[in-house]
Amino acid sequence: MRMIMLQVLELGGLGAVICIGGILLVLAGALVMIFNRLVVLKNRVDNAWAQIDVQLKRRADLIPNLMETVKGYMKHERGVLEEVTKARTSLMQAGTVEEKAKANNMLAGTLKTLFAVAENYPQLRASENFKMLQEELAGTENKIAYARTAYNDSVLGYNQTIEVIPYNLFAGMFGHSKKQYFEVQESERANVKVQF
Repeated sequence: MRMIMLQVLELGGLGAVICIGGILLVLAGALVMIFNRLVVLKNRVDNAWAQIDVQLKRRADLIPNLMETVKGYMKHERGVLEEVTKARTSLMQAGTVEEKAKANNMLAGTLKTLFAVAENYPQLRASENFKMLQEELAGTENKIAYARTAYNDSVLGYNQTIEVIPYNLFAGMFGHSKKQYFEVQESERANVKVQF
């Protein structure tokens, strides 16, 4: 009888070890799934940002050609041309999402002003080179807007995930924190005002 009881106790202890081992295995699997989900979402945000960055670079590359085309016609608009150049330089030097968003908003505003002022120069508007560059920039602006929307959607999904249970319990531990949206400033939403 004593032997049987010892065997039952040994089996009970073995059962507890198996049960604890199973629980630990399930918890480890859950942690792996949480970690992998956070990595996937972070990579989506990074990819979406890269798409914006490509379009911002493309637009910045088009601006010198636009400036050369415009210079010959707009000799009296030196201030507008300097502002566009300054805004482009700021965009090229910006490093963080917030800095790039701010520089992008500044550049978008100066380009709106440039195109508004160009309306006063019929020969410039008739230039094929100017028309082509204006169309390319307009297409790039549309791509930036689309990429901005995709980026912000990715940021929303990522930020929501790291704030909900159980992800919020482990996000900080795995080095994940909220990402910044690529936002439009109020000044970019307003109509361009041209004054002479």
